[in-house]
Order: sequence, then C-alpha cells, then structure tokens
Amino acid sequence: MPQPTISLIISTYNWESALYLCLSSVLYQKVLPNEVIIADDGSCERTRDVVAFFQKKFPVPLHHVWQEDNGFQLAKIRNKAIKKAQFEYVIQVDGDLILDKNFIKDHLKFAKKEHFVRGSRTRMGISLSQKLLETKSIHFSLFNSDIKNRFNGFRNYYIAKLLATPQQNSRKMLGCNMAYWREDALKINGYENNLIGWGHEDEEFATRLINNSVYKIKMKHYGFVNHIYHPERARENEVGHNDLIQEVISSNKKKATNGINEL
Repeated sequence: MPQPTISLIISTYNWESALYLCLSSVLYQKVLPNEVIIADDGSCERTRDVVAFFQKKFPVPLHHVWQEDNGFQLAKIRNKAIKKAQFEYVIQVDGDLILDKNFIKDHLKFAKKEHFVRGSRTRMGISLSQKLLETKSIHFSLFNSDIKNRFNGFRNYYIAKLLATPQQNSRKMLGCNMAYWREDALKINGYENNLIGWGHEDEEFATRLINNSVYKIKMKHYGFVNHIYHPERARENEVGHNDLIQEVISSNKKKATNGINEL
C-alpha cells in the first residue's frame, strides 16, 4: 500500500517549555508529516508565541487550533484538530513528549486500513525533565538512570512486527501516542465532546472504532515517545467516563452523540 499523507496533531495546555521540546523533536524527524496541528485547550499567549516561533522554522504547515479555556476539554479540541486536518492519516501525540527521531517513519510502517495504532513511551523523571526543559535540549541517553520504562525505547522492527497482532477486543489506549485514519475518525463522529475532565476519552474513542470493525494494533519497540515528567492530573471524572465506556460497549454504539458534526 502506498504510504499515506500525515497530519500530526499535538495537544497542549499552558506548558510552552514542554511544547518547545516537542516541536523541536518534530523538526528532528527523519520523515516529516505533511502538516502539524497544535490542538490548544485554552493556553495563554506564551503558547501562541512558541507556535509562532516554530511556524517560521517548519518546512511544513504548522497550524494553531485554539479554544477558550473552559476547563479540561481535550476531547473537544482534538475534534477541532481532526476537523482541521487535511491529510489521510492522523498521528496523535501530547505536547509533553519528545518524539524519537524515527517516530513518523515508524508509524508509517504500521499504517494499515481498517486498523488503528496504540504506541508506547518511556517516562523521564523529574531531574532529567528539568534539565532538558532548562537547556531546551531534546538529546539524552536511554541509559540515563532517570528514565522509567526504558525498554520501550529500544527500537527493533522485527520484534515490533511480531508483537503487532490486530486485537478485536482490546480497548485500552495511550492517547498520547496513537494513530488512525481520518476517514475512520469522521465515520464515528470523532471524540465525545461530553467527556470533560481527565480520563479515558481515547479509550471511548477506540471502543467506537472497534464497534465499527476497525481494530487495534499495539506497536512496541517502534514509533515511541519520551514523556516529560509532570504531576498527575486530578481524576474526579474518571468513574463517570468509565461508566460511559461500559455503556458504549453494551449498546455497541458506533458514533459519538456530541462529536465533530456538532461543533
């Protein structure tokens, strides 16, 4: 199959120093996406300044999609970014990540019709994260003692391909590193805008993909990202979000009630 065109969506909220590293790692990619879209859930002017700085450097279009800060509305801003996207395949990450230099290239190898991809990540500790943020550097060793899940960062295509069996009933996701066909996202009406606050909007999205016979591929040791440390977010809405997912499973729901079409 010919390689698809790529829209890279990066979600962010008021952490411009981390976004700076993330966008630096995009520039460092061996294969660039066709466009980059910043999905901004209400950040202040400092984030806009970082985007403007990189817009002058990027060889591909860098768009900034912003919405008013009305609390944690990640699902809604991702829908706005998907709606803005111009290309066939969406790779989705968060703005608190440093992408491996092969990230886009690796995802392209696992792009397969009627499938979506869950990627993996390493986790940097406080010390290493602060050092990189202060120096604006994206370069570090996977053998650094302040990295957790470092095994995820050892890249091997043959192991990745061996582990990448399509899964029809696995809904657990990692929304900070996932990929899907834009036409599939539109078919299910995108994310559920009613999911407000932290928790499992990506899993609910994946459940409806599966209900439409689009199955998950788990990509390990390939196309990985490196997570910059930050404290855990409040999870007060998590129980309600999990209840919604169970409802989507039991009813075999295929489209979001309040999604892209309702924006």
